[in-house]
Amino acid sequence: MHRRQFVWSSAAGLATLTANLATPIALGRNSLASPPAIQVLPGSEPLTWTDDLSVKMMDGAHRYIERKIDESVRTRQRHWTRETFSIEAYEKSVERNRRRFLEKIGVVDTRSPVVMERCADDSDPELVAETATYRVYMVRWPVLDGVHGEGLLLQPKRPPVAQIVVLPDADETPEQIVGLAPGLERETQFARRLAESGCLVIVLTLIDRAVRWPDTPDGKRRVDHGITHREWIYRQAFHMGRHIIGYEVQKVLAAVDWLQKQAPEVPVGVAGYGEGGLLAFYSAAADTRIQAAWVSGYFSSRQRVWSEPIYRNVWGLLEEFGDAELATLIAPRGLVVEYSTCPQVKGQKGDVMTPDFQTVAAEFERVGTLLPSGFQPRELIRGPGDGLVGPGSRQALDALLKLLRGGAIGQASGSSPVDARKSFDPAERQDRQVEELEKRVQAMVENSDQVRAEFFFDKFLPDFETDIWSMSLRFPRLSPEPFIQGAAWYRDDLWNEVIGKLTEPMLPPNPRTRKVYDKERWDGYEVVLDVWEDVFAWGILLIPKDLQPGQRRPVVVCQHGRSSLPKDVIEEGGTGEAYYRSLPRGWPSAVS
Repeated sequence: MHRRQFVWSSAAGLATLTANLATPIALGRNSLASPPAIQVLPGSEPLTWTDDLSVKMMDGAHRYIERKIDESVRTRQRHWTRETFSIEAYEKSVERNRRRFLEKIGVVDTRSPVVMERCADDSDPELVAETATYRVYMVRWPVLDGVHGEGLLLQPKRPPVAQIVVLPDADETPEQIVGLAPGLERETQFARRLAESGCLVIVLTLIDRAVRWPDTPDGKRRVDHGITHREWIYRQAFHMGRHIIGYEVQKVLAAVDWLQKQAPEVPVGVAGYGEGGLLAFYSAAADTRIQAAWVSGYFSSRQRVWSEPIYRNVWGLLEEFGDAELATLIAPRGLVVEYSTCPQVKGQKGDVMTPDFQTVAAEFERVGTLLPSGFQPRELIRGPGDGLVGPGSRQALDALLKLLRGGAIGQASGSSPVDARKSFDPAERQDRQVEELEKRVQAMVENSDQVRAEFFFDKFLPDFETDIWSMSLRFPRLSPEPFIQGAAWYRDDLWNEVIGKLTEPMLPPNPRTRKVYDKERWDGYEVVLDVWEDVFAWGILLIPKDLQPGQRRPVVVCQHGRSSLPKDVIEEGGTGEAYYRSLPRGWPSAVS
């Protein structure tokens, strides 16, 4: 988004320079062949840079953005006013931040009434497994129209001491974290251990990171596009103001709806590892009914979130929310962070790496600079010598249960539950979960034209028919003023909420130019204008040779495509040659 704004600044600057030309320019015809000196436009300094300007521009833009990301830890505090003299006052003071956070992750749709459905068929009973202390059921529950949560319900045989939604990493199944399937060491099966300690546990299936695409229902082979399931949903949902993160948070909150309905007096917590740690953390920040959160393999500084997998990309997140700020949305409720090895993820438009303890500790300690001492119970669990521990260490689970009911994790059982199902395939469940979200988003895409019409036209032109043919007939009879005035808010909203407005004052343009083309009808000048520190506009300005002193002509701004350069819109055989040559003769043109 910001990169796009740099391009527009470039085009606007070049167009302004062109429009203000007032004197004829006399230049030699053979300047490209053997220029005696750099030839410049009047009012500009010589451009003497010899670097590859496309590389120089991108390097400067990266330095600028990285500097702004570093500054965001300080500047994001302008969005917060925390009143900590009472819990009620605090919740009210951060409610606007919570709403903005929900909007950023796409938690904006009304959830369906929830009913916990136990699933069974001819070969797979609804009772998946049973131990001396709890029973395991395969369950699903409605979340949004056409979207369900799916997973396992671990029901204790005595009244539960707490109710906990457990979120494994995206590449772990509920069965693995319960001990019904191989793949995880016993001490990391924290869903099973919580159930053995008397907790009612719902284990959620997450959209995984696999690149596995089944045939379509009509038997056609899907194209293998190399995109993971998480990125597949992210790419579609992002353009509709939704997010894979938001959809899975909605699944957690729908489970909380059911837990609160069943036993409102029993405290509710969330516990997650890896991608599940992210979702547990975000869910607790989103919903004050969750009384405590345990986050393992996720919490850290988010100043390099741009280097993480693309499906973690949340529009405008760091402007207002780092992990420390999100922890204050959980306050005054409890938070346990376990410093454990992160799932190692590479090559998914970014990587997930385990941060060093100092980075995690610094972000955790930063929470204390935002809240008064004692306002929020929280604990950072680490191993000996500030080393790694868990996931699912005894001290971390003890800390979670202490926050919820003052108890402690029980002694691990020597036996694991045994799956009674005969034909269950977790891949089929995963495919079903992906397909539900895909259909949900695509239905929104298909209906988006109507939603846009209601959002845009109906609010400030109520008498303006939305039918395109009626509009074309009626438009000449309407004054443009209502449209101009009414569109002002939408213009600002587009700039601020869709494109991304950078409000830092621009530097004086300080134009530098050099002649690079001498053609029969026009000359071309490479132009550089300052925008911000490390950021400059760069392009080529083409000027007709018959431009008279004081004469002004229309300016056409041409923008080259991705992976191209300004010269590609100009030179014979370039990607934009046909478009430039089709412009009316004699018009100046700025190419950026």
